[in-house]
Amino acid sequence: MEDAITVEPGFLSTDFVRYDFFAVYDGHGGSRVAQACRDRLHRVLAKEIEDEDQVIHNHSDHQEVINRKDHLVVDDVENFDDQVLDWEKIMYSCFSKMDDEITGNGIEEENGSGSMKTIGSTAVVAILGKEKLVVANCGDSRAVLSRGGTAIPLSRDHKPDRPDELERVEAAGGRVINWNGSRVLGVLATSRSIGDYYLKPYVISKPEVTVIERTINDEFLILASDGLWDVMSNETACQVVRKCLKGRMLRTLSMAVKGNNAGEAAAVLAELAMARGSKDNISVVVVELKKSSGYFF
Repeated sequence: MEDAITVEPGFLSTDFVRYDFFAVYDGHGGSRVAQACRDRLHRVLAKEIEDEDQVIHNHSDHQEVINRKDHLVVDDVENFDDQVLDWEKIMYSCFSKMDDEITGNGIEEENGSGSMKTIGSTAVVAILGKEKLVVANCGDSRAVLSRGGTAIPLSRDHKPDRPDELERVEAAGGRVINWNGSRVLGVLATSRSIGDYYLKPYVISKPEVTVIERTINDEFLILASDGLWDVMSNETACQVVRKCLKGRMLRTLSMAVKGNNAGEAAAVLAELAMARGSKDNISVVVVELKKSSGYFF
Protein backbone atom coordinates (compact mmCIF):
# COMPACT_ATOMS: atom_id res chain seq x y z
CA MET A 1 0.00 0.00 0.00
CA GLU A 2 1.68 3.20 -1.21
CA ASP A 3 -1.26 5.61 -0.83
CA ALA A 4 -1.68 8.22 1.90
CA ILE A 5 -4.46 10.62 2.90
CA THR A 6 -4.70 13.83 4.89
CA VAL A 7 -7.81 15.20 6.62
CA GLU A 8 -7.21 18.51 8.42
CA PRO A 9 -10.43 20.30 9.46
CA GLY A 10 -9.90 23.98 10.15
CA PHE A 11 -6.33 23.97 8.86
CA LEU A 12 -6.83 27.66 8.01
CA SER A 13 -9.12 29.61 10.32
CA THR A 14 -10.09 32.97 11.76
CA ASP A 15 -13.05 34.00 13.86
CA PHE A 16 -15.07 34.38 10.66
CA VAL A 17 -13.30 32.26 8.01
CA ARG A 18 -12.60 28.54 8.07
CA TYR A 19 -11.07 26.22 5.50
CA ASP A 20 -10.82 22.43 5.75
CA PHE A 21 -8.14 20.43 3.93
CA PHE A 22 -8.54 17.00 2.32
CA ALA A 23 -6.07 15.12 0.13
CA VAL A 24 -5.32 11.75 -1.43
CA TYR A 25 -1.78 10.85 -2.45
CA ASP A 26 -1.10 7.83 -4.68
CA GLY A 27 2.55 6.83 -4.36
CA HIS A 28 4.56 4.84 -6.89
CA GLY A 29 8.01 3.30 -6.64
CA GLY A 30 7.63 3.36 -2.86
CA SER A 31 5.52 5.01 -0.18
CA ARG A 32 7.84 7.71 1.14
CA VAL A 33 6.81 10.54 -1.20
CA ALA A 34 3.12 9.97 -0.51
CA GLN A 35 3.89 9.92 3.21
CA ALA A 36 5.95 13.09 2.95
CA CYS A 37 3.08 14.83 1.14
CA ARG A 38 0.67 13.58 3.79
CA ASP A 39 2.81 15.12 6.53
CA ARG A 40 3.99 18.28 4.80
CA LEU A 41 1.91 19.57 1.89
CA HIS A 42 -0.84 21.21 3.98
CA ARG A 43 1.83 22.88 6.10
CA VAL A 44 3.58 24.20 3.00
CA LEU A 45 0.20 25.45 1.80
CA ALA A 46 -0.48 27.24 5.09
CA LYS A 47 2.90 28.97 4.79
CA GLU A 48 2.13 30.00 1.20
CA ILE A 49 -1.13 31.59 2.32
CA GLU A 50 0.65 33.33 5.20
CA ASP A 51 3.19 34.78 2.78
CA GLU A 52 0.62 35.91 0.24
CA ASP A 53 0.58 39.73 0.26
CA GLN A 54 -3.11 39.73 -0.57
CA VAL A 55 -3.91 37.78 2.58
CA ILE A 56 -1.80 39.31 5.33
CA HIS A 57 -0.80 42.98 5.19
CA ASN A 58 2.08 43.83 7.44
CA HIS A 59 1.21 47.51 7.85
CA SER A 60 -0.79 46.89 11.04
CA ASP A 61 1.11 46.91 14.32
CA HIS A 62 -1.78 45.03 15.90
CA GLN A 63 -1.72 42.12 13.49
CA GLU A 64 -0.65 38.78 14.87
CA VAL A 65 -0.20 35.54 12.96
CA ILE A 66 0.23 32.36 14.96
CA ASN A 67 1.04 28.89 13.62
CA ARG A 68 -0.36 26.21 15.89
CA LYS A 69 0.67 22.75 14.76
CA ASP A 70 -0.85 22.32 11.29
CA HIS A 71 -3.25 25.27 11.57
CA LEU A 72 -2.78 28.83 10.42
CA VAL A 73 -4.65 31.19 12.74
CA VAL A 74 -4.97 34.80 11.59
CA ASP A 75 -6.01 37.05 14.47
CA ASP A 76 -6.33 40.28 12.46
CA VAL A 77 -9.54 39.36 10.61
CA GLU A 78 -9.82 42.82 9.02
CA ASN A 79 -6.66 42.11 7.04
CA PHE A 80 -7.77 38.64 5.94
CA ASP A 81 -9.81 38.59 2.74
CA ASP A 82 -10.49 35.07 1.49
CA GLN A 83 -12.26 36.48 -1.54
CA VAL A 84 -9.03 37.85 -3.06
CA LEU A 85 -6.87 34.76 -2.57
CA ASP A 86 -5.14 33.81 -5.83
CA TRP A 87 -5.64 30.08 -5.35
CA GLU A 88 -4.02 29.12 -8.64
CA LYS A 89 -0.83 31.01 -7.80
CA ILE A 90 -0.82 29.64 -4.26
CA MET A 91 -1.30 26.04 -5.38
CA TYR A 92 1.35 26.28 -8.10
CA SER A 93 3.87 27.55 -5.57
CA CYS A 94 2.84 25.03 -2.92
CA PHE A 95 3.21 22.01 -5.21
CA SER A 96 6.49 23.34 -6.61
CA LYS A 97 7.99 23.78 -3.14
CA MET A 98 6.78 20.34 -2.07
CA ASP A 99 8.38 18.89 -5.19
CA ASP A 100 11.63 20.72 -4.44
CA GLU A 101 11.63 19.26 -0.92
CA ILE A 102 11.18 15.76 -2.29
CA THR A 103 13.65 15.84 -5.15
CA GLY A 104 16.33 17.67 -3.21
CA ASN A 105 16.68 15.53 -0.11
CA GLY A 106 17.74 12.15 -1.49
CA ILE A 107 16.14 10.23 1.38
CA GLU A 108 16.23 6.48 0.80
CA GLU A 109 13.34 4.09 1.15
CA GLU A 110 13.37 2.14 4.40
CA ASN A 111 13.86 -1.13 2.53
CA GLY A 112 16.78 0.32 0.58
CA SER A 113 14.95 -0.03 -2.72
CA GLY A 114 15.82 3.45 -3.91
CA SER A 115 16.05 7.16 -3.19
CA MET A 116 13.34 9.80 -3.28
CA LYS A 117 14.63 10.78 -6.73
CA THR A 118 13.18 7.58 -8.18
CA ILE A 119 9.91 7.71 -6.23
CA GLY A 120 6.83 9.87 -6.73
CA SER A 121 3.20 10.45 -5.88
CA THR A 122 0.08 11.93 -7.40
CA ALA A 123 -1.82 14.51 -5.35
CA VAL A 124 -5.45 15.56 -5.42
CA VAL A 125 -6.19 18.25 -2.84
CA ALA A 126 -9.46 19.92 -1.85
CA ILE A 127 -9.81 23.11 0.22
CA LEU A 128 -13.33 23.55 1.53
CA GLY A 129 -14.54 26.94 2.69
CA LYS A 130 -17.94 28.35 3.50
CA GLU A 131 -18.30 29.95 0.06
CA LYS A 132 -15.68 28.28 -2.12
CA LEU A 133 -14.36 24.84 -3.02
CA VAL A 134 -10.81 24.65 -4.38
CA VAL A 135 -9.34 21.53 -6.00
CA ALA A 136 -5.73 21.13 -7.12
CA ASN A 137 -4.76 17.97 -8.98
CA CYS A 138 -1.41 16.60 -10.11
CA GLY A 139 -1.62 13.08 -11.54
CA ASP A 140 -4.40 10.56 -12.10
CA SER A 141 -6.18 10.66 -8.77
CA ARG A 142 -9.53 12.43 -9.10
CA ALA A 143 -12.05 14.75 -7.41
CA VAL A 144 -15.77 14.47 -8.21
CA LEU A 145 -18.55 16.68 -6.86
CA SER A 146 -22.19 15.59 -6.64
CA ARG A 147 -24.40 18.62 -7.21
CA GLY A 148 -28.16 18.27 -7.49
CA GLY A 149 -27.84 14.61 -8.43
CA THR A 150 -25.24 15.25 -11.15
CA ALA A 151 -21.63 14.04 -11.02
CA ILE A 152 -19.29 16.94 -11.80
CA PRO A 153 -15.56 16.19 -12.29
CA LEU A 154 -13.41 18.84 -10.60
CA SER A 155 -10.15 17.45 -11.97
CA ARG A 156 -8.84 15.87 -15.16
CA ASP A 157 -6.60 12.81 -15.04
CA HIS A 158 -3.05 13.48 -16.19
CA LYS A 159 -2.64 10.46 -18.43
CA PRO A 160 0.33 10.43 -20.84
CA ASP A 161 -1.96 9.84 -23.84
CA ARG A 162 -4.21 12.82 -23.04
CA PRO A 163 -3.66 14.91 -26.19
CA ASP A 164 -2.40 18.07 -24.48
CA GLU A 165 -0.21 16.07 -22.07
CA LEU A 166 1.23 14.00 -24.93
CA GLU A 167 2.05 17.21 -26.80
CA ARG A 168 3.71 18.72 -23.71
CA VAL A 169 5.83 15.61 -23.01
CA GLU A 170 7.01 15.39 -26.62
CA ALA A 171 7.72 19.14 -26.78
CA ALA A 172 10.04 18.67 -23.78
CA GLY A 173 11.92 15.95 -25.65
CA GLY A 174 10.26 12.95 -24.05
CA ARG A 175 8.27 10.06 -25.48
CA VAL A 176 5.08 8.27 -24.51
CA ILE A 177 5.44 4.53 -25.06
CA ASN A 178 2.67 1.93 -24.92
CA TRP A 179 4.00 -0.58 -22.42
CA ASN A 180 1.06 -2.19 -20.67
CA GLY A 181 -0.70 1.13 -21.22
CA SER A 182 0.63 4.55 -22.15
CA ARG A 183 3.66 5.50 -20.06
CA VAL A 184 6.18 8.35 -20.05
CA LEU A 185 9.40 6.83 -21.44
CA GLY A 186 7.64 3.49 -21.07
CA VAL A 187 7.88 3.81 -17.27
CA LEU A 188 5.26 6.00 -15.58
CA ALA A 189 1.51 5.82 -16.26
CA THR A 190 0.89 9.42 -15.19
CA SER A 191 2.34 12.54 -16.80
CA ARG A 192 2.34 14.72 -13.67
CA SER A 193 3.44 13.91 -10.14
CA ILE A 194 5.36 15.15 -7.13
CA GLY A 195 8.84 13.64 -7.10
CA ASP A 196 10.07 11.38 -9.94
CA TYR A 197 13.19 13.48 -10.38
CA TYR A 198 14.60 11.07 -12.94
CA LEU A 199 11.68 11.71 -15.32
CA LYS A 200 11.90 15.49 -15.34
CA PRO A 201 11.22 17.65 -17.36
CA TYR A 202 8.72 15.28 -18.98
CA VAL A 203 6.82 14.61 -15.75
CA ILE A 204 5.97 17.87 -13.95
CA SER A 205 4.51 18.77 -10.56
CA LYS A 206 2.36 21.71 -11.74
CA PRO A 207 -1.26 21.09 -10.70
CA GLU A 208 -4.42 22.04 -12.52
CA VAL A 209 -6.59 24.15 -10.20
CA THR A 210 -10.38 24.46 -10.09
CA VAL A 211 -12.16 27.07 -7.95
CA ILE A 212 -15.96 27.00 -7.72
CA GLU A 213 -18.60 28.69 -5.61
CA ARG A 214 -20.51 26.37 -3.31
CA THR A 215 -24.29 26.08 -3.74
CA ILE A 216 -27.15 24.70 -1.68
CA ASN A 217 -27.38 21.85 -4.19
CA ASP A 218 -23.91 20.51 -3.38
CA GLU A 219 -24.27 17.07 -1.78
CA PHE A 220 -20.82 15.55 -1.32
CA LEU A 221 -17.28 15.40 -2.67
CA ILE A 222 -15.30 12.26 -3.52
CA LEU A 223 -11.49 12.23 -3.62
CA ALA A 224 -9.91 8.93 -4.65
CA SER A 225 -6.84 7.35 -6.20
CA ASP A 226 -7.08 5.66 -9.57
CA GLY A 227 -7.62 2.24 -7.99
CA LEU A 228 -11.26 3.33 -7.71
CA TRP A 229 -11.63 5.20 -10.99
CA ASP A 230 -10.06 2.41 -13.06
CA VAL A 231 -13.13 0.26 -12.42
CA MET A 232 -15.90 2.77 -11.62
CA SER A 233 -17.37 5.77 -13.40
CA ASN A 234 -17.96 9.14 -11.73
CA GLU A 235 -21.71 8.60 -12.01
CA THR A 236 -21.67 5.14 -10.43
CA ALA A 237 -19.48 6.30 -7.56
CA CYS A 238 -21.86 9.18 -6.85
CA GLN A 239 -24.88 6.89 -6.97
CA VAL A 240 -23.28 4.57 -4.41
CA VAL A 241 -22.37 7.42 -2.05
CA ARG A 242 -25.82 8.98 -2.38
CA LYS A 243 -27.49 5.70 -1.37
CA CYS A 244 -25.14 5.33 1.60
CA LEU A 245 -25.79 8.84 2.85
CA LYS A 246 -29.53 8.31 2.55
CA GLY A 247 -29.33 5.01 4.42
CA ARG A 248 -30.34 2.91 1.43
CA MET A 249 -27.18 0.79 1.22
CA LEU A 250 -26.77 -2.33 3.35
CA ARG A 251 -23.84 -1.59 5.63
CA THR A 252 -22.25 -4.95 6.40
CA LEU A 253 -18.89 -4.51 4.73
CA SER A 254 -15.83 -5.20 6.86
CA MET A 255 -14.26 -1.78 6.29
CA ALA A 256 -17.35 0.22 7.24
CA VAL A 257 -17.19 2.62 10.16
CA LYS A 258 -20.47 2.35 12.00
CA GLY A 259 -22.26 5.60 12.73
CA ASN A 260 -20.31 7.60 10.17
CA ASN A 261 -22.28 7.79 6.92
CA ALA A 262 -19.46 9.39 4.93
CA GLY A 263 -16.98 6.85 6.28
CA GLU A 264 -19.28 3.98 5.40
CA ALA A 265 -19.74 5.40 1.89
CA ALA A 266 -15.97 5.58 1.39
CA ALA A 267 -15.58 2.00 2.66
CA VAL A 268 -18.33 0.74 0.34
CA LEU A 269 -16.64 2.38 -2.66
CA ALA A 270 -13.30 0.77 -1.79
CA GLU A 271 -14.75 -2.71 -1.37
CA LEU A 272 -16.85 -2.41 -4.52
CA ALA A 273 -13.71 -1.46 -6.44
CA MET A 274 -11.95 -4.56 -5.13
CA ALA A 275 -14.99 -6.68 -6.00
CA ARG A 276 -14.83 -5.29 -9.53
CA GLY A 277 -11.26 -6.51 -9.85
CA SER A 278 -9.18 -3.41 -9.13
CA LYS A 279 -5.58 -4.47 -8.54
CA ASP A 280 -4.26 -1.01 -7.67
CA ASN A 281 -4.10 0.76 -4.33
CA ILE A 282 -7.46 2.27 -3.39
CA SER A 283 -7.88 5.30 -1.12
CA VAL A 284 -11.16 7.20 -0.84
CA VAL A 285 -12.23 10.34 1.02
CA VAL A 286 -15.91 11.31 1.07
CA VAL A 287 -16.84 14.79 2.30
CA GLU A 288 -20.51 15.37 3.15
CA LEU A 289 -21.16 18.96 2.07
CA LYS A 290 -24.71 19.60 3.25
CA LYS A 291 -23.56 19.27 6.84
CA SER A 292 -20.06 20.68 6.19
CA SER A 293 -18.90 17.83 8.39
CA GLY A 294 -18.89 14.08 8.51
CA TYR A 295 -15.94 13.28 6.27
CA PHE A 296 -13.93 10.10 6.34
CA PHE A 297 -11.82 7.85 4.12
